[in-house]
Amino acid sequence: MKQCTHADALPHPEPEPQNKTCPECLAQGTHPVQLRLCLTCGHVGCCDSSPGRHATGHHELSGHPVMRTFEQGEDWRWCFVDHVLV
Repeated sequence: MKQCTHADALPHPEPEPQNKTCPECLAQGTHPVQLRLCLTCGHVGCCDSSPGRHATGHHELSGHPVMRTFEQGEDWRWCFVDHVLV
């Protein structure tokens, strides 16, 4: 079973969210479907079901490996590099 090789290097405590919603969606006038929080820097971006896919775009630009859901009632993390739930 494949495992995330990045979770142990994440900051503790996790970073504070930089925004309450996806700033890129706000700037473009689009609506995020669901939100994701970068666990390296606190960037809030929209999920891949959103038109802009800004959480994935943030990973591609920054190299930050792990995000978590930023949706109330959900509790999971995803490693973009290893392609696994953390």
